[in-house]
Amino acid sequence: MKRRKFILMTGASWIASYASQHPVFAQGAYPNRPVKIIAPVQPGGGVDLVARTMAEQLSKVFGQAFVVENLAGGGGIVGSMAAKKAPADGYHLFLSYVGTHGTNPAVRKLPYDAIEDYSHIAMIAGTPNVLVVSSQVVASDLIRFLELAKKNGSTWSYGSSGTGTLTHLAMEQLKLAAGFNIAHVPYRGIGPALTDTIGNQVQCMMPGLAAALPHLRAGRIKAIAVTGKQRHSTLPSVPTLEELGFAGFDGVQWYGLSGPARMPSELVIRLNAEINKVIALDEVKRKFMVEALEPMPMSAADYARFIRNDIARWQRVARERNIQLDET
Repeated sequence: MKRRKFILMTGASWIASYASQHPVFAQGAYPNRPVKIIAPVQPGGGVDLVARTMAEQLSKVFGQAFVVENLAGGGGIVGSMAAKKAPADGYHLFLSYVGTHGTNPAVRKLPYDAIEDYSHIAMIAGTPNVLVVSSQVVASDLIRFLELAKKNGSTWSYGSSGTGTLTHLAMEQLKLAAGFNIAHVPYRGIGPALTDTIGNQVQCMMPGLAAALPHLRAGRIKAIAVTGKQRHSTLPSVPTLEELGFAGFDGVQWYGLSGPARMPSELVIRLNAEINKVIALDEVKRKFMVEALEPMPMSAADYARFIRNDIARWQRVARERNIQLDET
């Protein structure tokens, strides 16, 4: 009897200890109540589309509601902080993306650590940036573009969606690599920057492909090259900067799923596996193409490594070009 009592007490102690370290699994099958996905932006656009697509598909997979909560503000800082401070129980997830976990950490002093304060679960999808010129610029390939950019450095300029954004840093990376110098004109958003590129008030820019596509199809701007490791299926005739001889231009506008630090590893692995299945679905691929997104399946460890490398990439550019935003 004493031995049986000892075994029972030891087992109970182990279960209690495991439950305290793995609260999700101690409460029964996951999830047993609605799961929140924080999207750190206003409704609309790539981040919101990816968050809502994932919420819809994961609701089907798990038989429980996954609900998107838009928490915009501070260039993604408000939503990032809400995710950082949430319980690491699997019921509070976060749509991490290149702004919150790529470019922001490279150019801003943030109240969060993009690596240590989060459990990075899965990469979802990405889309390249595309070097475009006004239709009034007499260049249709990179060689001619660089000739003109070097010749007209004192009069040419390029637009971006704002200082420190991917559209800014990507062009600065190209200026460094190709050895030309034209002025930067930051706008409040991608729309006004594209409008002035179309009107030749600025001669070029590097928007995300989704934003550029309608204007490319209408012939208002011309595509010169794209970032990424391979040509995009939407623009198969447009070469990558990599294949044109500029190494290191594999950066893209990317979107993934994260949670607060110290989520149970079993849950991270399970969510990663289900997300990789979801992004392989034809239905999901069709929805993603609205934003010219292509699935980027990775393990959780690979996603965390990808984020580290992306931050390092943009930190190098920011240091070289002295780009730093002071506000937090």
